[in-house]
Amino acid sequence: MPPDVFFAGPGLDRADALRGEPARLEEFAQSPDARQLVWDGGLPALDAEGRLCWELVTDPALFLGLDGDRPRFSPVAAGGGDLRAQFGALGYLSATEAPLFAAATSLASWHRRHGFCANCGQPSGIVRGGWSRQCGACGTEHYPRVDPVVIMLATHEGRVLLGRQPRFPPQRYSALAGFVEVGESLEAAVARELFEESGVRVSGVRYVASQPWPFPSSLMIACTAEAAYDALTIDHTELEDARWFSRDEVAAAMAGAQGASFAAPPPFAIAHSLLAHWLNA
Repeated sequence: MPPDVFFAGPGLDRADALRGEPARLEEFAQSPDARQLVWDGGLPALDAEGRLCWELVTDPALFLGLDGDRPRFSPVAAGGGDLRAQFGALGYLSATEAPLFAAATSLASWHRRHGFCANCGQPSGIVRGGWSRQCGACGTEHYPRVDPVVIMLATHEGRVLLGRQPRFPPQRYSALAGFVEVGESLEAAVARELFEESGVRVSGVRYVASQPWPFPSSLMIACTAEAAYDALTIDHTELEDARWFSRDEVAAAMAGAQGASFAAPPPFAIAHSLLAHWLNA
């Protein structure tokens, strides 16, 4: 089994059966135990211990679920902010709070970007406690979307292929990744992305784990695959560099050893869990 994946977990009881009961949701919002998320800089705010911040309910637009019997809500908070600074905040986000952080961030972002009906172009409104929108003109109901992304390690003779994008911090290398395209299986997406970005042909694709990634609404699907050869043809429109790394090099990077040949992805990224899984296999 893979290591624990950040953002992945049960979070709150989402109470799906109650989302279609407006009177019950209003009752929840009036409860003395009800709270709503505090937002800051386009993300749910965190306290000094990395836990989510809550306040009395004034805008129960989004029903996040139940924490035991305590209702939890969120406004559709304003987006924006420096994405690098936002990622920096993830370094001290509590792992137990991360699933709710991911759900609230993705849900609020979806509402900010989908105010109009994709069927007829008219304004839509929030229904079902924020877990869908409905067009007032044609009645079409729209649901929050999730974009599947494959992220994968190609292996060859005890080494693993990692790539570097120009936006990465200095020395960082990570697993290659890409969106699943329409009419494509996960296995086909893994093979296509690896060939497009590195020129490597693979087989034996294996699923490892998944992670909700709330920037804005991806589902990262981690896999491994076996490379037929190690010669690389790098697509420099996608990658600054790509290299094969030995098990010892990966172990040193994951341990943060001085003089490691690269900097590993951070613990909140599923690439980190994928590398840990490969090391322990």
